[in-house]
Amino acid sequence: MISTLQHLMDIPEEMEKAFNAPTRTYVRDAKAMASTPADVKELPSSYVFVIDMPGVKSGEIKVQVEDDNMLVISGDRKREEDKEGRYLRMERRMGKFMRKFSLPDNANTDATSAVCQDGVLTVTVQKLPPPEPKKPKTIEVKIA
Repeated sequence: MISTLQHLMDIPEEMEKAFNAPTRTYVRDAKAMASTPADVKELPSSYVFVIDMPGVKSGEIKVQVEDDNMLVISGDRKREEDKEGRYLRMERRMGKFMRKFSLPDNANTDATSAVCQDGVLTVTVQKLPPPEPKKPKTIEVKIA
């Protein structure tokens, strides 16, 4: 009887775990992000993101800016169909990839470019010019 009551009391905890479990989409996106290393470099006038993309055609790469400050690089690396022979070892990662980068406030997302050359994707986001310093306002003193 006591074990039955303990079992009934454990059910809410199991249900809570089920409801708070990460979704499949979240797990897939987390794996895709973890397996896509990137170099990020700040230059005087821009931010540069460099990602190795061996074997990925430029048409399979998507570069987007979401919510005005999130750079998203995604795509799908596909394995060529090979009807002859069989693989003895498959170590190169295939499938979807994705990286998200939060851009700083001074990033000019309207001036973003992407070039894929020799299996290396380079995304450049220009910086906004620094704001001009406010000049002190001189107030004329009147004689009363």
